[in-house]
Amino acid sequence: MDGPKSAGEEIFLRPGEFYFGHGDVRVRTILGSCIAITAWHPQQKIGGMCHFMLSRPQKVVTPHLDGRYAEDAVELFLQHMAQHKTRPNEYQVKLFGGGNMFPDISKSPGNNIGQRNIQVARALLRHHPFRIYASHLGGVGYRRAILHLPSGEVWIYHNSQSSPSAGEPF
Repeated sequence: MDGPKSAGEEIFLRPGEFYFGHGDVRVRTILGSCIAITAWHPQQKIGGMCHFMLSRPQKVVTPHLDGRYAEDAVELFLQHMAQHKTRPNEYQVKLFGGGNMFPDISKSPGNNIGQRNIQVARALLRHHPFRIYASHLGGVGYRRAILHLPSGEVWIYHNSQSSPSAGEPF
């Protein structure tokens, strides 16, 4: 499978970045232990993606929302949804990433950042009225994720230690 058809605009998210919009856009990112959350509104054809790295440590306080942290990334989604007069439960939400990038080092559960990120993402989405439609989480290795905004499809390419995968639509 080749992935989504070429879009008019390509946006690449680095860790900590966030995008929300509409139109003929593809949003891409590469994930290791980080998490990408995508949200897409099937009627309005709007949505976006975040690429968060960690949950916010209790000691860290910033004057603005910081997309590096799960809590702030979800808050960014909520703000954009409110600006578009939509509600979280109207969106198709999908989760990707949380890979174990250092399986030999992170054998103990407390050392696996990817697993912690998965737990935080699921808890935050449950706390708000989001419904998770699909996910591709955990395992070993990195992923490339591509959100095709016109259709809401997300294509995942997973490069695990055993073998890379062809793109899969979610």
